[in-house]
Amino acid sequence: MIMSIEEQRRAIAEAVTEIRGRTAEMPQTAVILGTGLGKTAELIEQTEVIEYQDIPNFPVSTVESHKGRLIFGTVGDKSVVAMQGRFHLYEGYSAQQLVFPVRVMRALGAEALLISNACGALNHQFKTSDMMFITDHINLLGTNPLIGPNDDSLGPRFPDMSRAYSRRLLSIAENIAQTENILYRKGTYVAVPGPNLETPAEYRYLHIIGADAVGMSTVPEVLAARHCGMEVFGISIITDEGYHDELPEVSLADVIKAAAVAEPEMTRLFARLIAEI
Repeated sequence: MIMSIEEQRRAIAEAVTEIRGRTAEMPQTAVILGTGLGKTAELIEQTEVIEYQDIPNFPVSTVESHKGRLIFGTVGDKSVVAMQGRFHLYEGYSAQQLVFPVRVMRALGAEALLISNACGALNHQFKTSDMMFITDHINLLGTNPLIGPNDDSLGPRFPDMSRAYSRRLLSIAENIAQTENILYRKGTYVAVPGPNLETPAEYRYLHIIGADAVGMSTVPEVLAARHCGMEVFGISIITDEGYHDELPEVSLADVIKAAAVAEPEMTRLFARLIAEI
Protein backbone atom coordinates (compact mmCIF):
# COMPACT_ATOMS: atom_id res chain seq x y z
CA MET A 1 0.00 0.00 0.00
CA ILE A 2 1.33 3.44 -0.98
CA MET A 3 1.51 5.93 1.86
CA SER A 4 0.11 9.41 1.50
CA ILE A 5 2.48 12.36 1.75
CA GLU A 6 1.27 13.04 5.28
CA GLU A 7 1.75 9.41 6.33
CA GLN A 8 5.23 9.31 4.82
CA ARG A 9 6.29 12.53 6.55
CA ARG A 10 4.94 11.25 9.86
CA ALA A 11 6.74 7.93 9.49
CA ILE A 12 10.08 9.60 8.72
CA ALA A 13 9.66 12.05 11.60
CA GLU A 14 8.92 9.24 14.07
CA ALA A 15 12.03 7.33 13.01
CA VAL A 16 14.23 10.43 13.18
CA THR A 17 12.88 11.34 16.62
CA GLU A 18 13.72 7.88 17.98
CA ILE A 19 17.21 7.98 16.49
CA ARG A 20 17.86 11.52 17.74
CA GLY A 21 16.93 10.31 21.22
CA ARG A 22 19.87 7.92 21.04
CA THR A 23 22.54 9.84 19.12
CA ALA A 24 23.36 13.39 18.12
CA GLU A 25 25.55 12.24 15.20
CA MET A 26 25.06 14.23 11.99
CA PRO A 27 26.22 11.76 9.34
CA GLN A 28 27.69 13.20 6.17
CA THR A 29 27.73 9.87 4.35
CA ALA A 30 25.32 6.93 4.35
CA VAL A 31 26.47 3.38 3.58
CA ILE A 32 24.34 0.35 2.62
CA LEU A 33 26.06 -3.02 2.89
CA GLY A 34 24.87 -5.88 0.68
CA THR A 35 24.73 -9.66 1.05
CA GLY A 36 27.91 -11.06 2.59
CA LEU A 37 29.42 -7.59 2.99
CA GLY A 38 28.40 -6.69 6.54
CA LYS A 39 31.93 -6.84 7.94
CA THR A 40 32.74 -3.60 6.15
CA ALA A 41 30.96 -1.93 9.08
CA GLU A 42 34.08 -2.70 11.11
CA LEU A 43 35.85 0.24 9.45
CA ILE A 44 33.56 2.55 11.45
CA GLU A 45 34.57 3.76 14.89
CA GLN A 46 31.12 3.14 16.32
CA THR A 47 29.36 5.55 18.63
CA GLU A 48 25.84 4.07 18.51
CA VAL A 49 24.23 0.90 17.15
CA ILE A 50 20.45 0.67 16.81
CA GLU A 51 18.57 -2.49 15.88
CA TYR A 52 16.14 -1.94 13.01
CA GLN A 53 13.35 -3.41 15.12
CA ASP A 54 13.81 -0.57 17.62
CA ILE A 55 13.25 2.18 15.02
CA PRO A 56 9.61 3.12 14.34
CA ASN A 57 8.40 2.16 10.84
CA PHE A 58 11.72 0.55 9.85
CA PRO A 59 11.55 -2.74 7.96
CA VAL A 60 13.39 -5.70 9.50
CA SER A 61 15.97 -7.76 7.61
CA THR A 62 14.96 -11.38 7.03
CA VAL A 63 17.87 -12.62 4.91
CA GLU A 64 20.88 -14.49 6.25
CA SER A 65 24.01 -12.29 6.59
CA HIS A 66 21.88 -9.12 6.88
CA LYS A 67 22.18 -8.33 10.59
CA GLY A 68 19.63 -5.53 10.66
CA ARG A 69 21.49 -2.77 12.49
CA LEU A 70 21.91 0.95 11.90
CA ILE A 71 25.46 1.92 12.85
CA PHE A 72 26.58 5.46 13.66
CA GLY A 73 30.17 6.56 14.04
CA THR A 74 33.16 8.00 12.26
CA VAL A 75 35.64 7.03 9.59
CA GLY A 76 38.63 9.26 10.16
CA ASP A 77 37.10 12.64 10.87
CA LYS A 78 33.93 11.99 8.84
CA SER A 79 30.60 11.13 10.44
CA VAL A 80 28.79 8.19 8.83
CA VAL A 81 25.69 6.04 9.21
CA ALA A 82 25.71 2.49 7.85
CA MET A 83 22.97 -0.03 7.22
CA GLN A 84 24.31 -3.46 8.15
CA GLY A 85 21.65 -5.31 6.22
CA ARG A 86 19.14 -4.18 3.59
CA PHE A 87 15.72 -5.17 2.28
CA HIS A 88 14.43 -6.69 -0.95
CA LEU A 89 11.15 -6.89 -2.80
CA TYR A 90 11.22 -10.68 -2.55
CA GLU A 91 10.94 -10.40 1.25
CA GLY A 92 7.45 -9.02 0.72
CA TYR A 93 8.22 -5.34 1.26
CA SER A 94 6.86 -2.61 -0.98
CA ALA A 95 9.19 -0.37 -2.98
CA GLN A 96 8.35 2.48 -0.61
CA GLN A 97 9.36 0.39 2.40
CA LEU A 98 12.65 -0.57 0.76
CA VAL A 99 13.76 3.04 0.51
CA PHE A 100 12.38 4.30 3.82
CA PRO A 101 15.81 4.03 5.49
CA VAL A 102 17.39 6.09 2.70
CA ARG A 103 14.92 8.89 3.34
CA VAL A 104 15.56 8.66 7.08
CA MET A 105 19.33 8.84 6.59
CA ARG A 106 18.86 11.85 4.32
CA ALA A 107 16.71 13.50 7.00
CA LEU A 108 19.54 12.86 9.48
CA GLY A 109 21.91 14.86 7.27
CA ALA A 110 23.57 12.40 4.86
CA GLU A 111 24.45 13.97 1.52
CA ALA A 112 26.13 10.99 -0.16
CA LEU A 113 25.23 7.31 -0.42
CA LEU A 114 27.76 4.50 -0.85
CA ILE A 115 25.89 1.33 -1.75
CA SER A 116 27.02 -2.24 -2.34
CA ASN A 117 25.53 -5.53 -3.45
CA ALA A 118 26.33 -9.10 -4.41
CA CYS A 119 25.53 -9.99 -8.01
CA GLY A 120 25.95 -12.38 -10.89
CA ALA A 121 28.26 -11.63 -13.81
CA LEU A 122 26.86 -11.26 -17.32
CA ASN A 123 30.01 -9.78 -18.85
CA HIS A 124 32.36 -12.62 -19.87
CA GLN A 125 35.38 -10.62 -18.69
CA PHE A 126 34.14 -10.51 -15.09
CA LYS A 127 35.18 -13.23 -12.64
CA THR A 128 33.95 -14.35 -9.23
CA SER A 129 34.97 -11.93 -6.43
CA ASP A 130 35.69 -9.10 -8.90
CA MET A 131 34.54 -5.64 -7.83
CA MET A 132 32.47 -3.64 -10.33
CA PHE A 133 31.95 0.10 -10.01
CA ILE A 134 28.37 0.75 -11.13
CA THR A 135 28.15 3.32 -13.92
CA ASP A 136 24.46 2.88 -14.75
CA HIS A 137 21.50 0.61 -14.06
CA ILE A 138 18.44 -1.01 -15.64
CA ASN A 139 15.29 -1.37 -13.55
CA LEU A 140 13.45 -4.64 -14.25
CA LEU A 141 11.88 -4.87 -10.81
CA GLY A 142 8.45 -4.04 -12.17
CA THR A 143 8.00 -1.20 -9.70
CA ASN A 144 9.53 2.09 -8.56
CA PRO A 145 9.65 3.66 -5.07
CA LEU A 146 8.71 7.04 -6.57
CA ILE A 147 5.27 5.82 -7.70
CA GLY A 148 2.48 7.56 -5.83
CA PRO A 149 1.97 11.10 -4.54
CA ASN A 150 5.18 13.11 -4.75
CA ASP A 151 6.41 14.95 -1.67
CA ASP A 152 8.05 18.05 -3.12
CA SER A 153 9.95 18.53 0.14
CA LEU A 154 11.85 15.30 -0.67
CA GLY A 155 12.43 15.89 -4.37
CA PRO A 156 10.89 16.70 -7.76
CA ARG A 157 8.05 14.78 -9.38
CA PHE A 158 10.23 13.81 -12.36
CA PRO A 159 13.82 13.41 -11.12
CA ASP A 160 16.51 13.20 -13.80
CA MET A 161 18.50 9.95 -13.86
CA SER A 162 21.00 10.75 -16.62
CA ARG A 163 23.70 10.72 -13.91
CA ALA A 164 22.24 8.37 -11.33
CA TYR A 165 25.76 7.42 -10.26
CA SER A 166 27.99 10.39 -9.45
CA ARG A 167 30.77 10.95 -11.95
CA ARG A 168 32.64 12.89 -9.27
CA LEU A 169 32.56 10.00 -6.79
CA LEU A 170 33.38 7.49 -9.53
CA SER A 171 36.45 9.55 -10.48
CA ILE A 172 37.60 9.72 -6.86
CA ALA A 173 37.07 5.97 -6.45
CA GLU A 174 39.03 5.18 -9.61
CA ASN A 175 41.95 7.33 -8.44
CA ILE A 176 41.92 5.58 -5.06
CA ALA A 177 41.80 2.13 -6.67
CA GLN A 178 44.74 2.97 -8.91
CA THR A 179 46.90 4.33 -6.09
CA GLU A 180 45.96 1.41 -3.79
CA ASN A 181 46.39 -1.23 -6.53
CA ILE A 182 42.77 -2.35 -6.16
CA LEU A 183 41.45 -4.25 -9.18
CA TYR A 184 38.05 -3.02 -10.38
CA ARG A 185 35.70 -3.29 -13.30
CA LYS A 186 33.05 -0.84 -14.49
CA GLY A 187 29.62 -1.65 -15.79
CA THR A 188 25.83 -1.54 -15.82
CA TYR A 189 23.80 -3.29 -13.12
CA VAL A 190 20.33 -4.71 -13.78
CA ALA A 191 17.89 -5.33 -10.93
CA VAL A 192 15.35 -8.17 -11.06
CA PRO A 193 12.81 -9.18 -8.39
CA GLY A 194 14.25 -12.59 -7.36
CA PRO A 195 14.48 -14.52 -5.13
CA ASN A 196 15.47 -17.24 -7.61
CA LEU A 197 18.69 -16.94 -9.53
CA GLU A 198 18.31 -16.56 -13.27
CA THR A 199 17.92 -19.25 -15.92
CA PRO A 200 20.57 -19.50 -18.66
CA ALA A 201 18.16 -17.86 -21.12
CA GLU A 202 17.53 -15.00 -18.71
CA TYR A 203 21.25 -14.43 -18.23
CA ARG A 204 21.71 -14.25 -22.00
CA TYR A 205 18.77 -11.85 -22.38
CA LEU A 206 20.00 -9.52 -19.63
CA HIS A 207 23.44 -9.32 -21.24
CA ILE A 208 21.89 -8.64 -24.67
CA ILE A 209 19.97 -5.62 -23.31
CA GLY A 210 23.17 -4.05 -21.98
CA ALA A 211 23.77 -5.28 -18.43
CA ASP A 212 27.13 -6.45 -17.09
CA ALA A 213 25.85 -7.77 -13.76
CA VAL A 214 22.49 -8.77 -12.28
CA GLY A 215 21.13 -8.60 -8.74
CA MET A 216 17.97 -8.13 -6.68
CA SER A 217 18.52 -4.79 -4.95
CA THR A 218 20.19 -1.35 -5.12
CA VAL A 219 18.10 0.31 -7.84
CA PRO A 220 15.22 1.35 -5.52
CA GLU A 221 17.62 2.89 -3.01
CA VAL A 222 19.49 4.73 -5.75
CA LEU A 223 16.26 6.12 -7.20
CA ALA A 224 15.19 7.41 -3.78
CA ALA A 225 18.64 8.82 -3.00
CA ARG A 226 18.84 10.71 -6.28
CA HIS A 227 15.26 11.91 -5.85
CA CYS A 228 16.23 13.59 -2.58
CA GLY A 229 19.46 15.05 -3.92
CA MET A 230 22.11 12.62 -2.64
CA GLU A 231 25.26 11.77 -4.58
CA VAL A 232 25.57 8.01 -5.18
CA PHE A 233 28.48 5.63 -5.63
CA GLY A 234 27.77 1.93 -6.10
CA ILE A 235 29.81 -1.27 -6.02
CA SER A 236 28.74 -4.73 -7.14
CA ILE A 237 30.70 -7.74 -5.97
CA ILE A 238 30.62 -10.58 -8.49
CA THR A 239 29.63 -13.72 -6.59
CA ASP A 240 28.81 -16.04 -9.49
CA GLU A 241 29.26 -16.21 -13.26
CA GLY A 242 26.08 -16.40 -15.33
CA TYR A 243 27.62 -16.61 -18.77
CA HIS A 244 28.80 -20.23 -18.91
CA ASP A 245 27.15 -22.68 -21.29
CA GLU A 246 26.74 -25.09 -18.39
CA LEU A 247 25.87 -23.11 -15.27
CA PRO A 248 26.99 -24.53 -11.93
CA GLU A 249 24.39 -24.50 -9.17
CA VAL A 250 24.85 -21.57 -6.78
CA SER A 251 23.82 -21.47 -3.11
CA LEU A 252 23.63 -18.57 -0.67
CA ALA A 253 26.71 -20.01 1.03
CA ASP A 254 28.59 -19.72 -2.28
CA VAL A 255 27.50 -16.09 -2.63
CA ILE A 256 28.60 -15.20 0.90
CA LYS A 257 31.94 -16.96 0.43
CA ALA A 258 32.67 -15.12 -2.83
CA ALA A 259 31.67 -11.77 -1.33
CA ALA A 260 33.96 -12.34 1.65
CA VAL A 261 36.98 -12.63 -0.67
CA ALA A 262 36.34 -9.16 -2.12
CA GLU A 263 35.18 -7.49 1.08
CA PRO A 264 38.60 -6.38 2.43
CA GLU A 265 39.36 -4.48 -0.80
CA MET A 266 35.91 -2.89 -0.80
CA THR A 267 36.38 -1.87 2.84
CA ARG A 268 39.73 -0.27 2.04
CA LEU A 269 38.20 1.60 -0.88
CA PHE A 270 35.18 2.80 1.12
CA ALA A 271 37.42 4.05 3.93
CA ARG A 272 39.47 6.21 1.54
CA LEU A 273 36.39 7.35 -0.39
CA ILE A 274 34.55 8.47 2.75
CA ALA A 275 37.63 10.45 3.81
CA GLU A 276 37.89 12.20 0.43
CA ILE A 277 34.23 12.99 -0.27
